[in-house]
Amino acid sequence: MGQLKGFTPLPYIEKHHPGISSLHLAPEIAEAWKQRVKVINRPGKDPVPREQWASVLTTVRAFYLDIAEWALEDPSWAAWAVPSPVRRSDTGGFTKVKKKARAKMHQRVRERLPRLPELVDTTEQHHAHHKRLLAAAEVTPIGETFAMDGRDYRRIDRKDDQLRKRFHYRPTIVLAQDIATGEQLDLTRSEDEAFWAWAVIETLRHTGVRLEELLELTYLALVSYELPETGEIVPLLQIVPSKSNEERLLLVSPELASVLATVISRLRGDNDGVVPFVARYDPHELVTGPVLPHLFQRRVGWRRDVITTNMVYQLLNDTLARESLTDQAGQPLRYTPHDFRRIFATEAVAGGLPVHIAARLLGHASVVTTEAYVAVFQEDLIRSYRAFLDKRRSVRPVEEYREPTDDEWREFQEHFHTRKLELGDCARPYGSPCQHEHSCLRCPMLRVSPRQRGRLVEIIRNLSDRIDEARMNGWLGEVQGLQVSLSKAKEKLVGLDRSINRTRSTGGSVHLGMPTITK
Repeated sequence: MGQLKGFTPLPYIEKHHPGISSLHLAPEIAEAWKQRVKVINRPGKDPVPREQWASVLTTVRAFYLDIAEWALEDPSWAAWAVPSPVRRSDTGGFTKVKKKARAKMHQRVRERLPRLPELVDTTEQHHAHHKRLLAAAEVTPIGETFAMDGRDYRRIDRKDDQLRKRFHYRPTIVLAQDIATGEQLDLTRSEDEAFWAWAVIETLRHTGVRLEELLELTYLALVSYELPETGEIVPLLQIVPSKSNEERLLLVSPELASVLATVISRLRGDNDGVVPFVARYDPHELVTGPVLPHLFQRRVGWRRDVITTNMVYQLLNDTLARESLTDQAGQPLRYTPHDFRRIFATEAVAGGLPVHIAARLLGHASVVTTEAYVAVFQEDLIRSYRAFLDKRRSVRPVEEYREPTDDEWREFQEHFHTRKLELGDCARPYGSPCQHEHSCLRCPMLRVSPRQRGRLVEIIRNLSDRIDEARMNGWLGEVQGLQVSLSKAKEKLVGLDRSINRTRSTGGSVHLGMPTITK
């Protein structure tokens, strides 16, 4: 077989037809291969249909056509230029298969996007419960009992704990026994897994990064940028490319900053105030990378390792099993890391972010890929938008549609400055005008800053005094308007206090600081 050894489909054909030595396949051999391609056989499991079987046929047909073209330029390939076993009619359904796959992807987003808040709340509550449980067990002597959330536990110890403490080769593990069921619980591991499940889900949904990009995040990826117009310092997250060859920067939202700060604080607290340096093994490149301060690392026994891909899926599956989310058909609703990427794209474009800027944030080389991610777009809207772009491309430079211009990026950055209000920030979609005539106190788009709580309390007190004055003077119309404003102000105060208490229960936010390398 010589130089073609290792090319598709020869190794696959040789497995079923040993001794075959030619790319010119007999009709019965080619037909049998095409039928096997439509099914995925897994060891120990039942065969399942291959959804992208048409793409395999297209690849093989292109391979045979490439050989024929090479033979025209180099006669040494003439011996391998034979008719392709994949006819044009075999790949005729490729477009239909792609449309079906895209429709299935959009349906996944439509089912999972509305249920995302439930998943987030469950993850936060689960971690908060195990954090309280671990804290209560740590202050309880061995053999004593303690109560948590209506259940009684007993702090227990293992026989090898004294040996572990003597030689310091493993961290202390806090164990407890559920008195009602007799189950032995590793509280240290449960809290650790609950925390990283929360951190993974929060980071994925706030950034839209790929799974490999998530696991490659390091402390050094946190950088800052000064807005040219206002001088404001904006935190950015540098994403190492996993599929393309271009790095990209993401604006760090307050929610994402809180998550990353919590992760960094946890890593520092367990390593004398320094983010540990570990090496990550790349399962795709089959190489071990340099020693870096990776953010998504956890202690496993006596050593630290970057979280693996399988571990991320396990954390997601365990979280979903507790929530028991189901789709419209009543089937279990599963999330994959890539589902959060599609949800991020859908929410960004639906919130008013231009598609070509969303493409750059996601690291897509073409807006066509980003459009495929956005489930809320109807087919006619996509066609109209594509027609509009095609018309503009005919009269304007092509370069304008590959990357956003400097003016577009400046407008995008200035949006975060112009939406700042007296009491906080305005959460209206990017580039949209105010639809509530700047009645910010009544507007649901107002996000009150915790620093402005005193100001909000003062406004509530002033509104109450103005209502009393209006009633004394018989200004009934003004009383009604002031009561509406007072009701909305009290709602915002309750929501702000709930948010502050949740932040305190999760440890609060920590200043990220500037990345430094400690030798």
